[in-house]
Amino acid sequence: MSLTRRGAAGGAAAAILGAPAMAAPTPARSRRVALLNVSYDATRGLYKEINPAYARYWLSRTGQRLTVQQSHGGSGKQSRSVIDGLEADVVTLALGSDIDSIAKRTTLLPADWQGRLPGNSSPYASTIVFVVRKGNPKAIRDWPDLIRPASGGRGISVVTPNPKTSGAARWSYLAAWAYAVRLGGPPAAMDFIRRLYGNVEVLDTGARGSTTTFAQRGIGDVLLSWENEAWTTAEIFEGKVDVVYPSRSILAEPPVALIDRNVDRHGTRDLARGYLNFLYSPLAQGIIARHYLRPRDPAVAARYAARFPAIPLVTIDGDFGGWTRAHETHFAEGALFDRSFSPR
Repeated sequence: MSLTRRGAAGGAAAAILGAPAMAAPTPARSRRVALLNVSYDATRGLYKEINPAYARYWLSRTGQRLTVQQSHGGSGKQSRSVIDGLEADVVTLALGSDIDSIAKRTTLLPADWQGRLPGNSSPYASTIVFVVRKGNPKAIRDWPDLIRPASGGRGISVVTPNPKTSGAARWSYLAAWAYAVRLGGPPAAMDFIRRLYGNVEVLDTGARGSTTTFAQRGIGDVLLSWENEAWTTAEIFEGKVDVVYPSRSILAEPPVALIDRNVDRHGTRDLARGYLNFLYSPLAQGIIARHYLRPRDPAVAARYAARFPAIPLVTIDGDFGGWTRAHETHFAEGALFDRSFSPR
């Protein structure tokens, strides 16, 4: 997805709630500023609420009227768009490896970008859950239910995005792999993944496309989904779908980053840095929790604890050796996903 910038911002002090009062902007400073956030599919609703909240805060501090422009799509596709020239001020993507790719293939930001903000630059966490038809007619409770034969009887039809283009799909694939590898090692996991993707009805490019396929088009028995996207879908399609938590899933930590070369070109460094810092503020953390994303702030997390069931979660570092190793093992050309998946 491409999006044309509509202006640039002047510098100002970093915007963090509770920061010292800032001097009013000088008359020479533009009264209207803009910021481009390149994000992944499942954050559309989140940033519709975050962006005006930050704009109000920025206006109160500087007198500048801020427009935050959004670009959404599959996380891998969004990363490639930035590499190819989409002039993001910030990226808020689904995978650390997608931002690593930007750092490795361009000079837009440093390789150590993930150490610049708390929590490995992830202001919230999420996980992967199942969305099923109302009443769960196929009795889908856990990962093994997804590999029933896809034809006849109680066969299962799965909807999930493509791991080649979607961050949600990679988290889903790794959650399934981690479940299966504990049962019988890599050979069992390979067989499980082959059977799971053999049941995939539609392989969309991003999480939002898969949600549309399942919820609007009525295709499939189960959707592998971000937790927040699952509950949003359940609210929109009330009475038509249910959310199921498997016995084990994965701790997904979508990261955010400043795109240094672009913000310096646009004159938006302080504005963009403040925007990312704002995501960690109590106000933004509350918005994050209301959108069914797991907040980092302990007090906010405690207040919304009932929204987030505690289930065992594997981690990308502890169970897969980090994103670089996970990508090379599972998602690079000719790696395990390619060897396991045969398109219908």
